[in-house]
Amino acid sequence: MIGDPTKYPKSYKTVVHMLHDAAVKFPSSIALVYKKRELNYQDYFQYVMGFSKNLKSMANLQSLKGHRVAVICNNSMDMAISLFAVHAAGAQVVPINPIYTTREITFILVDSDPTIVIFDQTIEAIVAPIIDRLKIRYFIKVDGEDNMLPNTWRDKEDADIYSILEPEDLATLQYTGGTTGSPKGVNITHGQLSINITQREASWPTIEGQEKILCVMPLFHVFATSMALYLSAFSKGRMHIMKKYHPELVLRAIENNGITLLPVGPSIFHNLMNCEIFNTIDFSTLRIAYSGSAPLPDVTLQRWENETGCIILEGYGQTEAGPLVSANVEGSEIIVGSVGKALIDTEIEIVDVETGEKILDIKEKGEIRVKGPQIMSGYRNNQAETDEALRNGWLYTGDIGEFDEAGNLFIRDRKKDMVITGGYNVYPREIEEILYRHPDILEAAVIGIADEYRGQVLHGFVTITRRSEINSAEILNYCRVDLAEYKIPKRIFIVDQIPRTIIGKIDKKAIKELSCG
Repeated sequence: MIGDPTKYPKSYKTVVHMLHDAAVKFPSSIALVYKKRELNYQDYFQYVMGFSKNLKSMANLQSLKGHRVAVICNNSMDMAISLFAVHAAGAQVVPINPIYTTREITFILVDSDPTIVIFDQTIEAIVAPIIDRLKIRYFIKVDGEDNMLPNTWRDKEDADIYSILEPEDLATLQYTGGTTGSPKGVNITHGQLSINITQREASWPTIEGQEKILCVMPLFHVFATSMALYLSAFSKGRMHIMKKYHPELVLRAIENNGITLLPVGPSIFHNLMNCEIFNTIDFSTLRIAYSGSAPLPDVTLQRWENETGCIILEGYGQTEAGPLVSANVEGSEIIVGSVGKALIDTEIEIVDVETGEKILDIKEKGEIRVKGPQIMSGYRNNQAETDEALRNGWLYTGDIGEFDEAGNLFIRDRKKDMVITGGYNVYPREIEEILYRHPDILEAAVIGIADEYRGQVLHGFVTITRRSEINSAEILNYCRVDLAEYKIPKRIFIVDQIPRTIIGKIDKKAIKELSCG
């Protein structure tokens, strides 16, 4: 399944060249909006280049190639400018979740060994002692609010980015979430980053100079950088930055700002539709919503499209894959539950879980492996994990999927989430989809728990509507209608809230800890 490279839209040497192009062609167009402040493309690029100069002079270097710069910030203009500035300085940017604990931040800083740390002043009490303890010499504290962006950052001179940055240079060191063991640092080059933006554009074309993108997801996450930060610069559109997620504020932002593109995770669609003001909002400007980072329940997708008139285009990928490898395409037939077809110049195969070598037939479930120009260079300081993930040019994703006859990809589960109960392989997502169909169930998560007799047993966790009086026994009976007996959870827990990660993924590690505790 290799796409046609002749169908590629405009591509750039690096994302910095992409931003420069926007500044040249649309200098006075608004690029960033944060709270009550706006920044046009000319000023945006000048701040980026000025800040990059500041970074290089701080370290007394002409270029920061081969160096890393950690960025620990909340969503703001400062964060957007910082990410591009690190790229422009030639360094590899290391985005870090600002709500991480001292232990988590310390691990990433030790592993990444940054030359400079940029951090939000709101977390100075946590970050400053770590920097001091690790003897990191250079750091910059940013405000992250309206009164930031000092003019000293600006550089009005023509930037010599063309002789500095090359596609093979490392651009990003993105650490995985670390839900299983320690986080792994994913090395992505400028070329891998840039080609994936172009691949995305081929499947999800934007309208130059007209898009208004709402940045709800945190910018330290690969989904937000790809589908908000870089997407807005490529389209020469406007990115509205939200500091924190709140359903009512998101809904009002869509209506008040004429938002055209909304990239968010599955849980956000769910939360927005259950917000009290949802049915009062005008969604007429919203053309497309993009869903990524986790599977989207079928019922959520259908309800959203029915009630807003806005389509949801699902894609599939992961940090190690640039991040996007497949997508549903606007205007083509969209099969509910599918994450579309392989992107241009990308191969996807389903192979057996045991050896990873046998290519499976249509509608056979197995591990997804991917090959393409956007695939990572490897994990930092972890050759063993690199060798396990990258084999003979293929990225082994750890996800379970299958193809239909038309080449549409379906994600069935994570390999690590597969439950073996009584000798049967069970994929929790199948059970979760059944639970989501129940009108009284809002959210669902299914996990495997160790069991002496069966190896593992299934436990289900659900949240229900406020007025519902349904009990666990009734939910189990509901499951029996559509599931074989071995797939029926041993227990159903009705809870007030299902634990989630900062980006909205259901946190199955936390659920297991609750279940076992």
